[in-house]
Amino acid sequence: MRTLPAALVRLPTSASTAATIRAGSPIGLSALVLLGAFIALAAPLIFPPPTSAQTPELVYLSNITGTSQGGAPLTTVEEQTAATLDALGEQLRARGLGYEDVVAMNVFLRDTRHFQAMNGVYRGYFANDPPTRATVRADLPDRDALVQMSAVATPDETEIIVPSGLQSPALPYSWGVRAGDVLFVAGATSRDPDTYQPVGGDVQTQTRRVFGNIGLILEEAGMDYGDLVSCKVFLDDVRLWGDMNTAYREFVTADDPPARAAVRGGLMNPAFLVEIQCVAEQSDERRVVLREGQRRGRSPLSPAITTGERVWLAGMLAAGEDARGEARATLANLGATLEAAGLGFGDVEDVWVYLTDVRDAEAVMEVLAEVMPDGVPPVTLAGLPLVGRLGVEIQMTAARR
Repeated sequence: MRTLPAALVRLPTSASTAATIRAGSPIGLSALVLLGAFIALAAPLIFPPPTSAQTPELVYLSNITGTSQGGAPLTTVEEQTAATLDALGEQLRARGLGYEDVVAMNVFLRDTRHFQAMNGVYRGYFANDPPTRATVRADLPDRDALVQMSAVATPDETEIIVPSGLQSPALPYSWGVRAGDVLFVAGATSRDPDTYQPVGGDVQTQTRRVFGNIGLILEEAGMDYGDLVSCKVFLDDVRLWGDMNTAYREFVTADDPPARAAVRGGLMNPAFLVEIQCVAEQSDERRVVLREGQRRGRSPLSPAITTGERVWLAGMLAAGEDARGEARATLANLGATLEAAGLGFGDVEDVWVYLTDVRDAEAVMEVLAEVMPDGVPPVTLAGLPLVGRLGVEIQMTAARR
């Protein structure tokens, strides 16, 4: 495995991990996809218990909004944040879970100016041992929504990762949460590990600092960069993609870099140019998955990483005559990659759809509904512009049943 650059990572001063243990209880699970005013999908998905204590059961809850209450519209971000988190709580309770079982959150805001107000409400729901989180500005499919959230939860025991060399965040999120062999890493920005203050510079400088902070989280969890399986890169400007890649490839493994998606997402602090959110998993069965006839590209990412029980797929895209055509071609590539891993669309447990134009949401969802044989699994969908000229990118996670 790749070692952490000494210039960027400070080893913990204590051999013990500063962590808090939380526990849940095993449950039967279902999934509900909420996609705003334009579409509502409710497809129960029953997940089997994990094959071992090291393979956590993960529950995905996506595209949750709260735009009305008692028939009256909610017009402030505070009201909508509370309604959205209440809706999340209802979905968790339906699965025998609670807020304490959430390990990762993605918050999408229509306007970055709503960040502090959203946090004020959010903090009340996750006052202790909050999940990891990434927050970006995006165009939302529900035109009335000011905020949209997606969550990952688990009934299994979890561990809050508190790196001794990284200043605790002033915001309501944890740097890392570990469930079995899977580690969820919060969206990391270019912050000084000692002071939590922004570290400026160009995107290469910031990307290196971001990975330095990610390295501290991995180290505290007993992992390293070689355990990263999936990353999401949110760029303030997609024109920074090439320079970001130059620094990014210095940290990921050359032979089996994590699967990845890189899109434009408005960042909450204007000092930052890039935010990177990751998942890591320790596995002796780790390998790159290539569909038949495929060769690795020049970018520092794998089309998919399998860890034995799960397959983490990169954000994929393909040319088409319109959004529907792009979605069909992309799904063909994803399907072939799943097949190469010995899985199919019926094994998919989480889908992310990134759109340059969020008005294409309904068309893409219609294609997903046509292609997915057992109904559409939880889908996170937002207007997050792509790198390049195409308009549809789809990323998936699948698990062996």
